Amino acid sequence: MTEKEMLKLSVEEFSRLQDYMSESDKDSGAYKRMKRRYIELKVILTASGINLTELDYIKE
Repeated sequence: MTEKEMLKLSVEEFSRLQDYMSESDKDSGAYKRMKRRYIELKVILTASGINLTELDYIKE
Protein backbone atom coordinates (compact mmCIF):
# COMPACT_ATOMS: atom_id res chain seq x y z
CA MET A 1 0.00 0.00 0.00
CA THR A 2 1.38 3.39 -0.95
CA GLU A 3 1.61 6.31 1.45
CA LYS A 4 -1.07 8.12 -0.55
CA GLU A 5 -3.45 5.15 -0.22
CA MET A 6 -2.75 4.92 3.51
CA LEU A 7 -3.50 8.63 3.99
CA LYS A 8 -6.73 8.27 2.00
CA LEU A 9 -7.86 5.38 4.21
CA SER A 10 -6.92 7.29 7.36
CA VAL A 11 -8.88 10.38 6.28
CA GLU A 12 -11.90 8.20 5.47
CA GLU A 13 -11.66 6.40 8.81
CA PHE A 14 -11.28 9.71 10.66
CA SER A 15 -14.42 11.06 9.00
CA ARG A 16 -16.42 7.88 9.61
CA LEU A 17 -15.28 7.71 13.22
CA GLN A 18 -16.46 11.27 13.86
CA ASP A 19 -19.89 10.34 12.46
CA TYR A 20 -20.09 7.44 14.93
CA MET A 21 -18.86 9.61 17.80
CA SER A 22 -21.45 12.31 17.11
CA GLU A 23 -24.21 9.70 17.43
CA SER A 24 -22.88 8.15 20.64
CA ASP A 25 -23.30 9.00 24.31
CA LYS A 26 -20.09 10.66 25.52
CA ASP A 27 -20.20 8.70 28.78
CA SER A 28 -20.32 5.28 27.09
CA GLY A 29 -17.40 2.89 26.95
CA ALA A 30 -17.73 2.73 23.17
CA TYR A 31 -17.32 6.49 22.89
CA LYS A 32 -14.19 6.38 25.04
CA ARG A 33 -12.67 3.70 22.77
CA MET A 34 -13.64 5.70 19.69
CA LYS A 35 -12.06 8.80 21.18
CA ARG A 36 -8.78 6.94 21.70
CA ARG A 37 -8.77 5.97 17.99
CA TYR A 38 -9.80 9.53 17.07
CA ILE A 39 -6.72 10.88 18.86
CA GLU A 40 -4.47 8.29 17.20
CA LEU A 41 -5.77 9.20 13.76
CA LYS A 42 -5.45 12.89 14.51
CA VAL A 43 -1.78 12.41 15.41
CA ILE A 44 -1.11 10.29 12.29
CA LEU A 45 -2.81 12.75 9.96
CA THR A 46 -1.22 15.82 11.52
CA ALA A 47 2.25 14.22 11.40
CA SER A 48 1.60 13.42 7.73
CA GLY A 49 0.94 17.07 6.99
CA ILE A 50 -2.84 16.84 6.63
CA ASN A 51 -4.62 20.03 7.69
CA LEU A 52 -7.50 18.92 9.91
CA THR A 53 -9.18 22.34 10.10
CA GLU A 54 -11.95 21.35 7.67
CA LEU A 55 -12.09 17.65 8.56
CA ASP A 56 -12.25 17.78 12.33
CA TYR A 57 -15.72 18.71 13.49
CA ILE A 58 -15.59 16.90 16.85
CA LYS A 59 -12.62 19.07 17.96
CA GLU A 60 -11.74 17.17 21.12
